[in-house]
Amino acid sequence: MTAPPSGPERLPPIPESQQSPAQRRVATALIAGPRGRLGGPFIALLRSPELCERTQRLGEYLRYASIVPPRLRELAILATARHWRQNYEWQVHAPIAERAGISRKLIDALAAGRDPEALAPDEDTVLRFCIQLQLGHEVGDALYGQTRDLLGEDGVVELCAICGYYTLLAMVLNVARTAVPAGAEAPFAQ
Repeated sequence: MTAPPSGPERLPPIPESQQSPAQRRVATALIAGPRGRLGGPFIALLRSPELCERTQRLGEYLRYASIVPPRLRELAILATARHWRQNYEWQVHAPIAERAGISRKLIDALAAGRDPEALAPDEDTVLRFCIQLQLGHEVGDALYGQTRDLLGEDGVVELCAICGYYTLLAMVLNVARTAVPAGAEAPFAQ
């Protein structure tokens, strides 16, 4: 796996005075929504206001309302951030994952690229599902069955969507070279 992109930020914030009416509308909606701000990948995505709006609506559902329980949802997000070596997503979601019940030991193991030890059975299933999907581009029958038994068919579909959505964000963030705030955790070397 290669290092995350480094260099100057490519797609910095657009000053409000330079935003188109569509960009201002989307930015205002993001700030008024559950995120409460325009940040991270949405700064880059704002260049395409229609895409930004549709992307954030999908993300709002997956992050705040998915049937995948919050603890397992955050584990899937961290697995995806780890796969893409995406420091911004990591620094946003590692604290959320810990508050949702993911152990610091598991978070640290993921950040270091180590196999975590002593996972709860549901964590083991979700983590293996995400890794197998990301590395192998599919999921074997046995693991699919375990995940379906855990989350239901609708949960399997939403788990795939979580991995795909955060892959999209990681790609945008990596291309934009979005930096983490000064002093924030960035486990993946630049």
